[in-house]
Amino acid sequence: MAMHQPASEGGLVRVLGTWGLAAGIFNVTVGGGIFRLPSNPAVAGVLGPAAPLAYLVCGVVMALIVLGFAEAGSRVRLTGGPYAYVETAFGPLAGFLVGVLTWLLGTTAMAAVSDVYATNVMRLAPGLESVGGRTTVLLGTFAFLTTVNFFGAKQGTRLIGVVSVAKLLPLLLLLAFGLPKVDPANLAWTQGAPALGDLSRASVVLFFAYSGIESALVPSGEVKDTARTVPRAVFLAMFFVMILYVVVQVTAQGVLGPALAGSGTPLADAAELVMGPWGRTLLLAGVVVSTFGYMSGMTLAVPRGLYAFARDGFLPRGLSTVHPAYRTPWVALFAQISLVAVLAVVNEFEALAVISNVAALLVYGGCALAGWQLKRRGVRLEQEPFSTPGGPLVPILACLGIAGMLASVTWEEWRVLFAVVVAALAIFAATRKARAEAAALRAVTEAA
Repeated sequence: MAMHQPASEGGLVRVLGTWGLAAGIFNVTVGGGIFRLPSNPAVAGVLGPAAPLAYLVCGVVMALIVLGFAEAGSRVRLTGGPYAYVETAFGPLAGFLVGVLTWLLGTTAMAAVSDVYATNVMRLAPGLESVGGRTTVLLGTFAFLTTVNFFGAKQGTRLIGVVSVAKLLPLLLLLAFGLPKVDPANLAWTQGAPALGDLSRASVVLFFAYSGIESALVPSGEVKDTARTVPRAVFLAMFFVMILYVVVQVTAQGVLGPALAGSGTPLADAAELVMGPWGRTLLLAGVVVSTFGYMSGMTLAVPRGLYAFARDGFLPRGLSTVHPAYRTPWVALFAQISLVAVLAVVNEFEALAVISNVAALLVYGGCALAGWQLKRRGVRLEQEPFSTPGGPLVPILACLGIAGMLASVTWEEWRVLFAVVVAALAIFAATRKARAEAAALRAVTEAA
């Protein structure tokens, strides 16, 4: 059945095209992780030269997941991304739980990457190396990003596009200088094929570098020609992300060899070895640019999650207020970035990244199933939707891959997620009346 969905939501303007949305996905995905994760103990320390295999595992699982995102995104265009996809497919409770997890992983991931950003700014400007300096850097950057996005989604997208190009330059220079100096001996599997458990754990760790698509798709209510734009943007962005990650890991491993596992700044160390001291400075600057780009992308995307919750009655209606002149959800924007700023100031990368990884995998599983369910029910927009080949086979394989990764997650890492789900269930039960009123208001608005 064809399902009518409103052309606009509360005054939001559809200004995001394929390249703008793809830049947002690429920019949010290629954040601070690729500069930090190649030397992670579970990656370089355990897998060593076999580490690129974990990237490929993540890439295969992500390819299956992306098919679900493309299917769902071509059939649902409401703001909220995964929240809207799963809600349309499985109902309000399932959609809300996925929306909460999406918001949680976006919030914690942005705060985690902000810590990497501030740390590298201080390394480039030693005079800022203090608690007060770190706080000043973070708050000043958040204030700038909030101001840019306050004036419109198009302005935020233009900033993302510029940063997406700028962040690639240091990485491409590292590859240009580093690939010719790769020592094949550093890539030899001297210990044989890695154990399945080690590969699973490394894949979970590396998944932080792949997450972001779920947040970049939250502003679906501001995307032009959703049925075509979302699938094209998703495939375009994720293809280049996977290729970039594998080649960067091979270069770092091939240049540094066993020294990679003990490096705190792996790509900067590799750059210094092949380009000299200026190469290290360039890569440190690249981390700053890349993480800034990630923060800019998330400043556009994550507040739309709060907007969607408020729109549907889960949060106070004031959070869904759209600015009359700039057509942006400005109240949600200020509330979200204030929360992220607090988390970034008082927490560190490792404590926040674990929460993001597990939440991301759960969200991806929900979206993989949602794409299949929406197709089965015949939910579609006016345009011909993207159709995943293979029927239920693709979402089943995606869920099996996700389950394999989650098998290596510890109980301590699960506890935070369980607590969040319990809190979300309580909110769902307590907001029944507000949600009914919000649904009635939307029905009146659409009828008008």
